[in-house]
Amino acid sequence: MAKIAIGINLEFVRHHDKPFEWGVEKAAKLGYTHVEPMVHWGRELLSEAGYFHSVSMLDDPLRLRRACTKARVKLSGLSAHTPLCKPEIGTEYLKQAVRFAFEAGAPVINTDEGPKPTWTTRTEDHVLMRYTLMEAARLAEPRGILIGLECHQQYSRSPEGLDKIHSLVNSPAVGINFDTGNAFLCGQDPYQWLRRVAKRLVHLHAKDISIQQSGAERGKVTGTPVGCACGDGVIDWARVISIVRKECPRDIVLSVECGTVEQAERSIKHLKPLLKSR
Repeated sequence: MAKIAIGINLEFVRHHDKPFEWGVEKAAKLGYTHVEPMVHWGRELLSEAGYFHSVSMLDDPLRLRRACTKARVKLSGLSAHTPLCKPEIGTEYLKQAVRFAFEAGAPVINTDEGPKPTWTTRTEDHVLMRYTLMEAARLAEPRGILIGLECHQQYSRSPEGLDKIHSLVNSPAVGINFDTGNAFLCGQDPYQWLRRVAKRLVHLHAKDISIQQSGAERGKVTGTPVGCACGDGVIDWARVISIVRKECPRDIVLSVECGTVEQAERSIKHLKPLLKSR
C-alpha cells in the first residue's frame, strides 16, 4: 500500500512575482511537505531579478537543496517540460535536468511530448520522441532518477497515446506523471486512466478543474497550466487517494497544481483530512 504525501508545484506563486526561495518558504508555511520547482535552460530576466519562481539549470543545484533544507520540505520532482518531439531542444534539456535533479536531490523529472513540429508525421514524431527519451534514460538509470511522462499534449491525450509514448523506451527510469486535470479536460475518465497507469506511476499532478472551465473546454483541449483549488472543482479527491493508496507499488506525492497562494491554502485544507480518513 502506497504512502501518500501532499506537495505543490511552485506555479502557485507565478502571479505573485516572487522568487523560488519565497515560494518554498510559503509552501512550507501552508503545510506542504514537498515542492516541485520548475527549471529552465539558460537565463531568464524575471528569474534573475527575483520576480519569477523558475530556476535556471545553469545555477548551482545545491540552491534547491539548501532552500528545501531551510524550509524543512523535500523535492518531489522537477517540472522539466520540454518538447520530446523536438530533439534539438528536448535531448540536451532533459539530460541536463537529470544531472541537475540528481545533485539537487529530486527523485523525478516530469515532461511531455510538447508541441510537435508542423511538418512531421505521427510515425516520425514517435521516432524523435524515442531518441530524446533514450538519451535521457541512459543518464537517468545509473543515477536513480525517474522520468515522469505526463498526459498533456496531442499524443498523450488518451490512455492509448500515453501508453505508446511510455513503450518507446524499455527502461525502469521511465514512468508516468499522471495529471488528473489534464486527463479530465481531454474528455477521459481520470479514475479509470489512473488505475491503468497505477503500476507505472512515479508522481501525480493534483489538478482540479472548475465547473466553468470544464463546461467551456472539456474535450476541446489537451490540458491546462494550472487548475483551481483542490476541492473546488470536479475531481473526486477521496477516490483519487483511494486508487493511489491501494494500487500504486511505490510511495507517491500528490503535487498540487493551482494558480494562487489562496488556492494552495484551500487545497491542502481539503486534501489533508482525506488522507487521514482513508
